[in-house]
Parts: sequence; structure tokens; C-alpha cells
Amino acid sequence: MLKIRKIKAGSSLTELPMQEVACNNWAADYPYAPRVRFAAGHDGKRLLLRFEVEEGCTAAKVTEDNGPVWTDSAVEFFISFDERGYYNFEFNCIGRALLGFRKTKPDVRHADERIMGLIVRRPSLGGEPFGERRGENRWTLEAEIPAEAFFAHDFSTLDGLWARANVYKCGDDLSQPHFLSWRPIGTEKPNFHVPEYFGEVEFEA
Repeated sequence: MLKIRKIKAGSSLTELPMQEVACNNWAADYPYAPRVRFAAGHDGKRLLLRFEVEEGCTAAKVTEDNGPVWTDSAVEFFISFDERGYYNFEFNCIGRALLGFRKTKPDVRHADERIMGLIVRRPSLGGEPFGERRGENRWTLEAEIPAEAFFAHDFSTLDGLWARANVYKCGDDLSQPHFLSWRPIGTEKPNFHVPEYFGEVEFEA
């Protein structure tokens, strides 16, 4: 179980313990596995995420929110609070984001422009798009997700909430495509939209 520690607003996420995103569930078809770590905290009003990535190829071509960010070098956080469905937060390495709420993968309701504007993103690579870069690439992304972004619910606070979640790293259109997860996934082909494989998380009160 992952305990999402409560921290004071403005605290550095680098002080939180890091978790490895290291399950290469489909290594026979996609052997490449970059090193990826994440930390998660909250301040009662916001979910706070930090991703650290070391990889051999990085690209950021998607320039709009709710675009196909998973085709770039991307990190993702999926979370479900109940049986109604789950949220998928997806970010490319320059901070473009996708947010949907769904019961199944095709059955999606995307967040509107106002909600997307509430999500703060801090990419170390800046915000300008670029083609694939090969080499020893390292980058970080921090995101602040307000409780309001969980738009299918009405949370006044995140304190004490229980949920199920998984965390991913992908790059569908990179020269070294990869599909890594925090918790293992038992599907035959890459598929992150499988809440039955989410792990338990608790927001510290």
C-alpha cells in the first residue's frame, strides 16, 4: 500500500520517499525500460506528484491539453476512489496533460478547459515542443492537482481518503517504445486501463 503523506503547502516534494515505476510487464515485446521514480504527497486540497525519469530517447510533439500525450515521453497517474470509475492523469515531458474520468477505456468524459487550467505543471525541460532526442536524457515533472480536478466527485478535502491507483511511464511513438507500471499488470498486451490491477493508496489525514 502507498501512503500519500500530508505535507505543508510549499514543501519540497524531493523530501518525500520515491517509488520505482519498474514493472516491465511486456518485456518480451518491449524490452527497453528507462529508470522512472515518483513521489506522491498532498496538502489536503491538492494531490502533489513528482516524477524523475532517466531514458535514452525523449520527445515532446503534442502541444495541446487532452491531446495524445502518451505518444510522447509521458508519465501517468490513474486513480479510482470507488466503483463509479477512475481518473487518468497523463503528462508528456513538457507538461501537456490529459485528464479523463471513465468506467471503461472507451467510456470517457474529459475535463474541460477550466479544470485543465487548474492543474499546475512544472517540467524541467520547459514548455516548448521538440522532436526525439537520443542520449542520456534526464528530466523531472511536478504536478499540483487540486481536489476540484476530481470533477466526478465533490471532495472538500483529500484528508483520510482511500483509493486504488497505478503509475506508468510510456512512449508509444518513440524509437524505443516502452510501457512500465508501478504495480504489475497481467494483461497479454500493453494496457494501462485496467483498474483491477491498481494498488491501494491512502491519503494521510
